[in-house]
Amino acid sequence: MTPEEFKRKLTAILSADVKGYSRLMGEDEEWTIRTLKVYKEMMVGSIEQHRGRVVGTAGDSVLAEFVSVVDAVRCAVQIQEELKDRNKELPEERRMEFRIGVNLGDVVEEGDTIYGDGVNIAARLQSLAEAGGICISGTAYDQVKNKLAFGYEYLGEQAVKNIKEPVRVYRVLMEPGVAIPRVAAEKKVQPRQWQRMVLSLGIVLIVVVAALVVWRLYLRPTPPPREVASKEKMAFPLPDKPSIAVLPFVNMSDDAKQEYFSDGMTEDLITDLSKLSGLLVIARNSTFTYKGKAVKIKQVAEELGVRYVLEGSVRRAGDEVRINAQLIDAMTGHHLWAERYDAKMDKIFSLQDQITKKIVSALAVKLTGGEKELVAQRGTDKVAAYDEFLRGWGYYLRLTPEDFTKAVTSFKKAIELDPNYWRAYAALALVHWTGAGDLALLRGLGISRQEARLRSREYLQKAMKQPTSIAYNVSSQMYLQRRQHKEAISELERALSLDPNDPSCYQSMGFTLSMAGRPKEAIEYINKGMRLDPHNHSIYLALLGLAHFCKGELGEAAALSEKALRLNPENVGIGVQLAAFYSLLGRNQEARASFETVRKKLGLRVGILQWHMSYVPFKDRAVADRYAEGLLKAGVPGKPSGYFPAFRENQLTGEEIRTLLFGSTVSGMTILGISWGFQYSIDFKKNGEFTWRGATISDSGKSRIEGDMICTQYQKNWWGLEHCATVFRNPSGTPERRDEYLFASDIGFRTFSPVH
Repeated sequence: MTPEEFKRKLTAILSADVKGYSRLMGEDEEWTIRTLKVYKEMMVGSIEQHRGRVVGTAGDSVLAEFVSVVDAVRCAVQIQEELKDRNKELPEERRMEFRIGVNLGDVVEEGDTIYGDGVNIAARLQSLAEAGGICISGTAYDQVKNKLAFGYEYLGEQAVKNIKEPVRVYRVLMEPGVAIPRVAAEKKVQPRQWQRMVLSLGIVLIVVVAALVVWRLYLRPTPPPREVASKEKMAFPLPDKPSIAVLPFVNMSDDAKQEYFSDGMTEDLITDLSKLSGLLVIARNSTFTYKGKAVKIKQVAEELGVRYVLEGSVRRAGDEVRINAQLIDAMTGHHLWAERYDAKMDKIFSLQDQITKKIVSALAVKLTGGEKELVAQRGTDKVAAYDEFLRGWGYYLRLTPEDFTKAVTSFKKAIELDPNYWRAYAALALVHWTGAGDLALLRGLGISRQEARLRSREYLQKAMKQPTSIAYNVSSQMYLQRRQHKEAISELERALSLDPNDPSCYQSMGFTLSMAGRPKEAIEYINKGMRLDPHNHSIYLALLGLAHFCKGELGEAAALSEKALRLNPENVGIGVQLAAFYSLLGRNQEARASFETVRKKLGLRVGILQWHMSYVPFKDRAVADRYAEGLLKAGVPGKPSGYFPAFRENQLTGEEIRTLLFGSTVSGMTILGISWGFQYSIDFKKNGEFTWRGATISDSGKSRIEGDMICTQYQKNWWGLEHCATVFRNPSGTPERRDEYLFASDIGFRTFSPVH
């Protein structure tokens, strides 16, 4: 490269190194390296915060450049103040103190590196600085002297190595005030003037010292205090383990459509950290309430009840990605570390792992069992598949019919790119299961409720090849629909062993334990979920209301449900349970008003008693009857015996199912959820083969017994997918009504009676 081809520019250069680094290394090499690493990470974060660029961090040095000299000096002062605070906690002989030099000068830029006298002068200024001090050049001083409220001491013109001309040097006093002039060159003093000079200097010195004392004690501006979180103002008590909130990473990309990527990166960091039992990690639902808002770390920490906050940004341009992240201790205001990561997209998993390891190391979290392996699991090593998954997850979280369609498309595309991407299968299972429970979302999927449930089971079977907490959670809900409470609880225990900080699993466990007749335990899980998800109170309050109902505490159940409904008036499920609680308390007018509101929102889909009872699979018959009584009094259409008694005492074992069905013919009704269904009959052979006849179509297939379930696969209908069901006796059923027994499956209920 010829001199004409050099790229020159005027820039502000910051150069720093450790005073006495060799001594520290000689005394304790491992401690020195570890401390230096932490201190450098803090410095890098401060440089980037002040719009600087780190050029090099070789050995014990840091070299950075800034567009603005003001930013460079501000950054240098902030670094020294932070280091001073950190060093206070160390014995004097172990303190690691940096010297910093700042210069404004001409440099040569080559790639990411800068050279030239501008850099050399900054390095020489650094060597002139005291430990913990800052020296700046005359060119820098000229730019900042009237812009920053710091004092400056003139050290005269200094001859420095390899620089032809002497350099004007100033020491930054790092406190607001007036610059202190200092004579740069000595003048010869005549002998007869000596006494007069000494006296004059003495008087001047006394005046200056007095002025400084007065200024320091009374006049100097007090720098704004660092805002720190207060334990007393915490919405929740701090736990006995590290607690952290990961704020949504800011999308710094030129393309606003990359928002899904920055959000996905944030959520994956939350997911990775959630797998660690030694951490309390705030849920996405709560941290994302701060998205796009200018909030202070103190505010976030106090509202969420955490000590540490992670924030950052993501910039993606083509195949390049840059992640800036910093971890802040809200109780002290200190940056535990700050880092910038630059890489190609194919290294994105490595970047995520690095950030997670940094957090784990900074918080001194001990990993137990297989947690290291759990954190490392990405589900795929194909970046394109991962990118599609993030896109799909972004659509899913919007919970609209249109976005559900897009979510399915993205998840399927991810699987096309990596057929073994089991996490994407779990997401598809979740989308279809969620859609099946909401008619509006179901329209987005463009399929029937039955197909959505069957598709969910199909995808779940594949997801279970490498299960995630999502997969176990969906599996648990399927068991609960079949009234298999013990199995549902076991699945959720597996989910929480994989992800001890997943609030959705705590919600599901709270509901399942209440349904299983264990409301006291349910309350513990619900409260844990609320602690992880403080800004999503409505669902937890509703679940607590249901748990207290199961304990027989109706007043508390109603009060909690009232609060939940105020927070989320659109949740009709809360309105239904509140109507039941009001009526059982004798507050009939309020009960009917609550249910009338539900009726208006649901319209023709308000449903009969059977429909509403299908959403609360109580194990205890007495509790179920009590809830049904409340619904009927509130105005729900039906009669006391108008719901299926799918209780443990009525359930058939696997052998009883085989004896009842195989080699027999049954006839019954399929209940499609609200108030109608259609008639069918099934001829079973001894080996499980069967012929099914409906109102308009017929089919055949094969059944088998699995545990206490019958699993059925049709040849033509049900899209060739197998589905399983438990079987219950209906003591009040009759052959004429074809309801002496019922199948309870993922899809719903089907009544039947043997044909004699």
